[in-house]
Amino acid sequence: MKIQSRVDLRPYTTFGVEAWAESFVCVSTTEELRDALAWARATGVVYQVLGGGSNVLLTGDVTGLVILVRLLGREVSMRHDDVVIRCGAGESWHSVVTWTVENSWSGLENLALIPGTIGAAPMQNIGAYGTEQAACFVELDALDVATGEVHTYRKEECAFGYRDSVFKQKLRNKVIITSVTYRLSTAPSINSTYRDVADELVERGIVSPLVADIYDSVVAIRRRKLPDPEEIGNAGSFFKNPVVKAEFASQLQSSNPTLPMYPQKDGSVKLAAAWLIDQCGWKGVREGDAGVHVNQALVLVNYGNASGSQILDLATRIQASVYQKFNVELEREVNIW
Repeated sequence: MKIQSRVDLRPYTTFGVEAWAESFVCVSTTEELRDALAWARATGVVYQVLGGGSNVLLTGDVTGLVILVRLLGREVSMRHDDVVIRCGAGESWHSVVTWTVENSWSGLENLALIPGTIGAAPMQNIGAYGTEQAACFVELDALDVATGEVHTYRKEECAFGYRDSVFKQKLRNKVIITSVTYRLSTAPSINSTYRDVADELVERGIVSPLVADIYDSVVAIRRRKLPDPEEIGNAGSFFKNPVVKAEFASQLQSSNPTLPMYPQKDGSVKLAAAWLIDQCGWKGVREGDAGVHVNQALVLVNYGNASGSQILDLATRIQASVYQKFNVELEREVNIW
């Protein structure tokens, strides 16, 4: 384990804004992670944990220690139709999804091309195109930062919700995820109910889709709608889709009949944040190198040299305008450092 001083963080975040870490270390084993935490305690500095950097906006230089988690490794066990995979937290999410599709293992194909690492997936309970990672989740291992011990958390302990989990709430900053286990299947249960996916399959002339067909469709949709972080700095959806009470949703729809709404199992209603933002005139807006993507109003972008503070200021004004027009509060999905 080597602690480095003053490290440029641009290569480690998808927004690509300029920010420097006072101290920096890349850990590839659980023991190195323990050593990094021990160094932070011994020197009395604060620390931040970074995975794929696809869900964080840096608004300035980072004091203390940045720990880059690169715990790798993939294990597979099979029994009948079940395929259980266990992956290190530092593995690329999309690379793992691609690997499962190449092996015709069903379960994660609707979540293709989501940036970030395996370790961030359960923390955010990532989801897209009709499913969430929780649908295949079995358990994860996480290191207790206070004791250095590794504890296994089963699905029922994770309190998964819409882009939420116990790791963003009660266990926030108390544990660091080291590996995640999913159960997939060699007997595919194809999920093509999401309208965009269904339309894409029709466009491709596919009537009985296979796992690879869903994967290819999702990848094509995402590439059309969302900017590639390799080309334009971004962190995907900057805001969550707001969930409101059914009565309030009905009132909104009466005056905004084209507002997309998605009833939830608990009786609440999810609203389309992108539509709300677009109606406020923000889609495609560019202020210097900070902007809102021309094809997706949920995505804030760095066209080159925007600062994190400029992007955050833009986000704050978008939230204020949506609240003023619709009385709806937008919650950020991206973490602010």
